[in-house]
Amino acid sequence: MSEPRRVPATDLPDGYRLVPLSDERRAEVLAVDQWAFPSGDSAEDFASVALPVTWDRTWGVEADREDTAAVPVDGALPRVTELVAISSSYPFAHFPVPGGRLAVGGLTWVGVHPGHRRRGLLRAMIAAHRVACAEAGEALSVLTASEATIYGRFGYGTAAHSVRVTLPRGAALADVPGAAQHTVRIEAADRARHEEIVADLHRRGGAAHGGSGRPGWATRESPEQIAWYWAHVPAWRAGKEPWRVLIVERDGEPRGYARFRRAVDFDPSGAVGTAEVFEAVALDAAASRALWGVLLDLDLIKEVTVPRLAVDDPLLTMLLDPRLARPELEDTLWVRVLDVAAALAGRQYAADVDVVLAVRDTAAGDTAAGDTAADDTARHWHLRAGAFMPATCERTDRPADLDLGVRELGRVYLGGTSLASLGAAGLVTELTPGALARTSVAFGWPVPPACSWIW
Repeated sequence: MSEPRRVPATDLPDGYRLVPLSDERRAEVLAVDQWAFPSGDSAEDFASVALPVTWDRTWGVEADREDTAAVPVDGALPRVTELVAISSSYPFAHFPVPGGRLAVGGLTWVGVHPGHRRRGLLRAMIAAHRVACAEAGEALSVLTASEATIYGRFGYGTAAHSVRVTLPRGAALADVPGAAQHTVRIEAADRARHEEIVADLHRRGGAAHGGSGRPGWATRESPEQIAWYWAHVPAWRAGKEPWRVLIVERDGEPRGYARFRRAVDFDPSGAVGTAEVFEAVALDAAASRALWGVLLDLDLIKEVTVPRLAVDDPLLTMLLDPRLARPELEDTLWVRVLDVAAALAGRQYAADVDVVLAVRDTAAGDTAAGDTAADDTARHWHLRAGAFMPATCERTDRPADLDLGVRELGRVYLGGTSLASLGAAGLVTELTPGALARTSVAFGWPVPPACSWIW
């Protein structure tokens, strides 16, 4: 039997309690989620699907209230307990960072009942999440945010972006040598038939950029995540067909895939159907050209929407008329540095670096990065590394070369945002002349960070 989870001390109002959750409270978790994220789905829609949460990392907040539907006893209404807030996290054991991989905690399923907002419930759950990360040896917390204004106050910084594109059918693409040597098959998505192929291609697609691969390219590691990805729930289709899988092959070897679905409609001009490409992965340019050549020429389709492309995806360069894409930049990954020394030593750098960073952590309800006491004092960290070589990072009393907040450290951690740009915005202070430019180059990375899915 596993040990009961330790409940961290929290500063919650009277009548509220932080509690660990389990699958036995699945119905209550769904109820809170539907209060926090209103939709037309019902609890019955989820009946056949395992929730994609790791229960031993799932927390809730309970509240006591009077049961107004009950009969008073001795002139007083009895009190009942209800779940009013939830959060969970995934243990990503192999999360790619520049030049390496780290164990990180993926914050997810965060929701607060609208009648209990602004009372510190989210702060308490994030504190519990940080305890879980510390106990698991996770130097980072990462998330995909539903609302951009929430997590900055807890020290999370936007670390990766994606591009949303909408393309007309027949958008012309540049020729790529070898594309014609590929074949394409389209089938109804079936977990038994496609799970192994998709998982292998997704992993290899993220690693196709050399070294440890593309920073931020999280794979679906837990059984719950994988089951959720392949779930077929008719109520979730919103008028679209079930998921389809397109497989690109060369000489019988899978080289790419796309997961998509279509919806067909007509107006006086004819068919005006749409296709949504949820995820597309290819191992090289030729496979990518073969994949998109088919997806952009589907019958009865007027427009193809791709919600989460990497900012350097080959499709954007292959388009002969890139203006057709109508690109929209969106944030994807947010990073919270929890252990400065472990996080900075756990990645590599694109240039030699020898710098002392003063890292401030004044995020609401949080302790100082890499420390246990919360105050406004910056902790100084000495970072040293050769270009594309292992790094060291340790506490120091030396004067700092750069001063920045933990949120800004999260923004630059995956190499997708430059320190220099944050300095230009007044968010990083240069204390030693030349340190900002040199360190900005080192923190950059040849491959922009990206994640192909949200959790």
